[in-house]
Amino acid sequence: MKTPFARLGALAFAATLALTAQAFAHAHLKTIVPADKATVATAPKQLVLNFTEELNLKFSGIELTGPKNEKIKTGTESLSQDKKTLTVPLEGTLAPGAYMVDWHALSEDGHKTHGMTSFTVKP
Repeated sequence: MKTPFARLGALAFAATLALTAQAFAHAHLKTIVPADKATVATAPKQLVLNFTEELNLKFSGIELTGPKNEKIKTGTESLSQDKKTLTVPLEGTLAPGAYMVDWHALSEDGHKTHGMTSFTVKP
């Protein structure tokens, strides 16, 4: 015969598993090139963001802000064949200075995530 505490423990364990499964269903940023807080000698021609889950391209992307807080023009984003890597071409050459990458992603299962990273182009 189960005690009330055993039932409560089993329910808490089941709830934890359910919440953990939901948390893992989000598309979290694994890596970005250039890396977060990196200083690069050569201005990148594209940004490459790798996620933990498949993305919906229509609702995923970035906004790049430059050294004078101006929005930097980007090209058409594309997804890798496994739908986990978002490539964003950059139009023109980035000037030396600090850049902020404000990204947003929608995983194929409908969960939204977002975040910010930064990098610096050496003079």
